[in-house]
Amino acid sequence: MLSKQIVEKIQANIKTYTMIMALALIWLLFGFLTDWIFFSPRNLSNLFRQMTIVSFLAVGMVLVIVTNNIDLSVGSAAGLVSAITAYFQAVFLPMALEKLIPGLSIEVRGAIVTVVAILVGLGVGLLIGLWQGTLIAYFRIPAFVVTLGGMLIFRGGVLGVTQGKTIVPIEDSFRLIAQGYLPNSIGTAIGAIVVVLIFVGILRNRSAKKEYGFALRPLHLDLLQAAIFSAIVIIFVAIMNNYRGIPNPVLLMGIVALIFSYVTTNTKFGRYSYALGGNLEATRLSGIDTKATVFRIFLLMGLMTGVSGIVLTGYVAAGTTGGGVNYELEAIASCVIGGTSFAGGEGTIVGALVGALIMSSLLNGMSVMNMPIFWQYIIRGLVLVIAVYIDVATKKSRS
Repeated sequence: MLSKQIVEKIQANIKTYTMIMALALIWLLFGFLTDWIFFSPRNLSNLFRQMTIVSFLAVGMVLVIVTNNIDLSVGSAAGLVSAITAYFQAVFLPMALEKLIPGLSIEVRGAIVTVVAILVGLGVGLLIGLWQGTLIAYFRIPAFVVTLGGMLIFRGGVLGVTQGKTIVPIEDSFRLIAQGYLPNSIGTAIGAIVVVLIFVGILRNRSAKKEYGFALRPLHLDLLQAAIFSAIVIIFVAIMNNYRGIPNPVLLMGIVALIFSYVTTNTKFGRYSYALGGNLEATRLSGIDTKATVFRIFLLMGLMTGVSGIVLTGYVAAGTTGGGVNYELEAIASCVIGGTSFAGGEGTIVGALVGALIMSSLLNGMSVMNMPIFWQYIIRGLVLVIAVYIDVATKKSRS
């Protein structure tokens, strides 16, 4: 009986378990090929930190693709945000503060520069989302055309801001956004809180289903699921603490993912987004403002490019001419590998994060192996094609 229920659970979530199995196989393969260097706490810490920049874009991209749209500009937009935040820190704000408030201490000046640069980066991202969302939602210009044009415009903006040079220096406090680590005690406390929330969430979900008369799975299956997720969290925290602690951008990514997961599954906006992708005409006829929904989605996508650009600046500690190059492809690939369908109406935030982890694992593992760069591109491309094939094959089997 138990085995039958487990099989039914796997069949109902075949995409999710396929991704997890693929990730496990990739990790085991790279572990074997690198004499298990891949599994060192230092490398895993770097892997999770590296995946965050694209993950922020992938989280926003899920909603974009779910509504049958696409955003080809996110990489260049993140690069532009990175260049502008670097310029404000290295050039504009120091000069302005010296004229307006001379004699500031280094600590105070650094704090002001960091806060203002973050606000500017988020503001630029929102303006990008506002502009593109307006053109797509209200002027009915196809998203492909608008964002393709945006990709070229923003890439030109990067070159204009940087003048073809690397912009430095970056404030130490700003660099901590991407290069800092949580103290082990705080990381352990966060892990414990997450474990408690996992069990509370499982039990609350059961209570809600019972209240509304839905069928319940056996309690031991739910507890087993909670125990597995809790074990993953505990192992993750232990590995991170064995190096320097949980990287700051990983914590930020987790917070953003939780917010977006809640929005997509527990709000009208989230339900409208999936309905819109499933059937645009039916959604419009039901009285839902489809234009406003699409506009808000691209506004959120712009905000995520702002976050990604800020973390990128902190990660490389500079504003560079190549910032964000190909990130749009990485974000789209992460979503597709994670189960987001180009047909619209289907995709999850967790899936996109797993997809981003798969893509980052491939890049990290091949780099540890010193594999030639051309093979790295070829293999990642093949993985993307295989993921799309699995999506198509799954849909055919269902129909």
